[in-house]
Amino acid sequence: VQLVERGGGLVQAGGSLRLSCAASGRSFSGYAMGWFRQAPGKEYEFVAAISLSGGRPYHADSVKGRFTSSRDNAKNTVYLHMNSLKPEDTAVYYCATRQGVPSMSRGAYDYWGQGTQVTVSS
Repeated sequence: VQLVERGGGLVQAGGSLRLSCAASGRSFSGYAMGWFRQAPGKEYEFVAAISLSGGRPYHADSVKGRFTSSRDNAKNTVYLHMNSLKPEDTAVYYCATRQGVPSMSRGAYDYWGQGTQVTVSS
């Protein structure tokens, strides 16, 4: 299984970015994808999760109303649309996948991408 994230970068506060996570290596029917982030000196933080089989996405309270996760099953790709970005959103963002329902727990995921840096300037 390989997960490849793209879309990170530097943006001013209030701006937007879209991250993508392309999965390959097997059928992902019945799998879920999660987004986590890690800011310097901080623990991993759950951001969003979505099932690749259907259903609504889940978002952390800290990003609810600003971030939205979506999927393109034909491409085995999930997206994290980030709007109204704040300096405190600065972190390395990771996507991860697991068999089963979406989870907010980092330990529930089996495969991880390499991460992509998001930096929000004030």
